[in-house]
Amino acid sequence: MNRFVSSFFFPIRYLLFFLSTNSFFIHCVLLIIFLFSISQVRADNHYEVVTNKGVGENKLSANSLRSIFSMHLKTWSDGTKIRVFVFPDDDQLHQVFSKEKLNVFPYQLRSTWDRLVFSGTGQAPIKVNSVEEMLEKVTNTPGSIGYLWRANINENVNVLEIK
Repeated sequence: MNRFVSSFFFPIRYLLFFLSTNSFFIHCVLLIIFLFSISQVRADNHYEVVTNKGVGENKLSANSLRSIFSMHLKTWSDGTKIRVFVFPDDDQLHQVFSKEKLNVFPYQLRSTWDRLVFSGTGQAPIKVNSVEEMLEKVTNTPGSIGYLWRANINENVNVLEIK
């Protein structure tokens, strides 16, 4: 019986020894996972969806935002035509915005826009090449919508809350 007990507890002893000697490694892995999850949450907060001051909307659902940027929703609730401004597909902000806010990859957006243009049923959004140009276009174009890094937002645009 003594032999049975010792053979039964050997794997448990080995497991406890492994965990105690490798606890530093396990804690490091857990810390990295935790820090990665925090960075993902913070990445979502470094940019905002912005509109022209004349747009009466303050809040927008995620589905409405997707409809606007896929060029299916064409007017605001007051009837004003929506003018969509975007960065090029390879722009970092465009990639982050597409993935996090719209839940699509930039190439999927491009494919949707190309389909509208080539079928003659719609238009693609207006492409801007810099943060300064995005701010200028959204500020000066009635009914416009775009997205900017927080550091570039000023009092000339409205920030939309996305729910």
